Amino acid sequence: MKHLPRILAAGLVAATALLAQESGPRHEIGLTLGGLFGPTRELGNARFSPSTGVAFQANYGYRLWGGRVAAVYGEAHLLASPNQTVNTTSVAATRDFASLFVTPGIRVKLRPAGRLSPYAVVGGGYAQFEQSTYLVNGELNPAARRVHRGVFDFGGGVDSKLWRFVGLRAEIRDFYSGSPLYSIAAQSGGQHNIVASGGIVLRFQ
Repeated sequence: MKHLPRILAAGLVAATALLAQESGPRHEIGLTLGGLFGPTRELGNARFSPSTGVAFQANYGYRLWGGRVAAVYGEAHLLASPNQTVNTTSVAATRDFASLFVTPGIRVKLRPAGRLSPYAVVGGGYAQFEQSTYLVNGELNPAARRVHRGVFDFGGGVDSKLWRFVGLRAEIRDFYSGSPLYSIAAQSGGQHNIVASGGIVLRFQ
């Protein structure tokens, strides 16, 4: 027991060194482009498989706390996908739809000052799906033009330093949301909307 104070003091010194605040940039803006993949679903007697959509993403992160080993960021994430065609066996289904996700969340980044910094993210917020005005069979779509859902997102990626305040980002996220309106009575439950993307990240004070 006589060595306990020394052990505690050594542990405190080590923890202080690991948790020491970094003086690097507090703000990050990520701009990425990727592909949005929807699942194949069985709804009623029909099968639905959205095509791969183009995903435009913008992310703002603010460092809430940062040490040498890890940093915690609050973030706001925006994803917009202008069109996903619905491949289906039902001619009375929505022909295509657009997606919008707005998800504030938390990002935990390892080795934030390193050349390669892996991170994990989790968040949630708002999803909007905009249905096409026509069905697969060419008739007018009777469904609501827009539908509003909740969404939960999680994923991870890696940032790499490129030049001064500019870096590269590669990322995969899963946006689990309520279903778009496929214009059939049997639609229910949620669906996974997975996006794989890459782009740039800008860091500044």
